[in-house]
Amino acid sequence: MPGPAIEFRDVSFARPSRPLVLDHFSVAVEPGEVLALVGRSGAGKTTVLKLVNRLLTPDSGVVVVEGRDTRAWDPIRLRRRVGYVLQDVGLFPHMTIAENVAVVPRLERWDGPRMLARVNDLLELIGLPSAQFAARFPTSSPAASGSVSVWRARLPSIPRSC
Repeated sequence: MPGPAIEFRDVSFARPSRPLVLDHFSVAVEPGEVLALVGRSGAGKTTVLKLVNRLLTPDSGVVVVEGRDTRAWDPIRLRRRVGYVLQDVGLFPHMTIAENVAVVPRLERWDGPRMLARVNDLLELIGLPSAQFAARFPTSSPAASGSVSVWRARLPSIPRSC
């Protein structure tokens, strides 16, 4: 049986302007599990996400994705594999919702039918029926843009069963 999809093992991280952001943080997220990071501003939520994507590296401890230390991954492959959540403005306003969701698969050179099927599956999964939303352009609604940003980023790696 495979191990955790993402694991933090005794991770600490500090910034010069804020001495300790994470202090011996440990958590394991199993495949298919959902983890919500909730906390006040400055609590380390964004830092945790950036550590998963290797936008930051821990001062101590290890961040593991799919059994490999994030420092062992090619950063581009890692980021395309695990995705990321964009805060605030994250969608390309000149692209439809479907085109926004398909950004990473296009970079990965998926063929058209595979990409279209996956975009439609994920739009349905998050409650945006593709027949109604795929051809629309993003709005300034934080709820709508947040949902699409999450799935655009995660499109290649989310199993169909989620």
